Amino acid sequence: MDGFGSHTFSLINAQGDRVWCKFHFKTLQGHQTLTEEESAKIKGEDPDHATHDLFEAIAKKDYPKWRMCIQVMTQEQASKHPDNPFDLTKVWKQGEYPLIEVGILELNRNPENYFAEVEQAAFSPSAVVPGVSFSPDKMLQARLFSYPDAQRYRLGGNYQQLPVNQPKCPVMHYQRDGFMASGNNGGSTPNYEPNSAEGTPKENPAYAEPPTHLGDVTVDRYNHRDGNDDYTQAGNLYRLLTPEQQERLAHNIVGSLSQARKDIQMRQLCHFFRADVSYGRRVAEGLGISIDPSLLPVIAQAVSI
Repeated sequence: MDGFGSHTFSLINAQGDRVWCKFHFKTLQGHQTLTEEESAKIKGEDPDHATHDLFEAIAKKDYPKWRMCIQVMTQEQASKHPDNPFDLTKVWKQGEYPLIEVGILELNRNPENYFAEVEQAAFSPSAVVPGVSFSPDKMLQARLFSYPDAQRYRLGGNYQQLPVNQPKCPVMHYQRDGFMASGNNGGSTPNYEPNSAEGTPKENPAYAEPPTHLGDVTVDRYNHRDGNDDYTQAGNLYRLLTPEQQERLAHNIVGSLSQARKDIQMRQLCHFFRADVSYGRRVAEGLGISIDPSLLPVIAQAVSI
């Protein structure tokens, strides 16, 4: 039996170039079929005959193999394709998009423990490696969310820590806590970004996907902080307070901020100064941090910019 992935995925190279892709698995065992009568007879005698056949072939080292192939479509070709190239009910004609052989898929080991290696296996189209990504295929987009949700419900929040689902290489991620967490659970390091702790995972922009251009629409990840003014309204609110209220505000902030490390205090002072120079000066004085008065005009000008 051949295997055909109806969904459209994407392949992205090191230069950030993307092409659309469909995966195919072409059997090297040859094709076999059953008549309706043969099927009814086998179904009555051994409803799991296909599973038995697979298990016994592997046990005899008659390992089943498939040619793994891909079809590739460029963005330019997709824009001119007569059908929606992301519609899983449509095929790409192999005469126009020929199969490209990538390698061989071989099944050469039977599970030693059925529950651990089969019942707990969690397959999902969202489990991809760098270089393989997704597409605007609507059904694929739904499955990217629904399959992991089903696995979390079935196996628990840390189903990817089970041996059968674990990556074969070390993976740095922010997953922490939850039912059946194993390992050191992240140790004492924070599990959020940005942070200033050493040895914590950081986002690697080298793996960012290129934008997807769909007609007049561009789909991309955008930094919501770009062009955002986070300080004017905070400064306006501070200036609405009476001097006594401003003093109490600074006093309350100092009470908490004084417990933080010095580098965190300095980072936070920058925010207060950007909102209002007086605001920053009050908090700095409460923390016992001296600010050179000659720098205040420079700070005020930088804040206004």
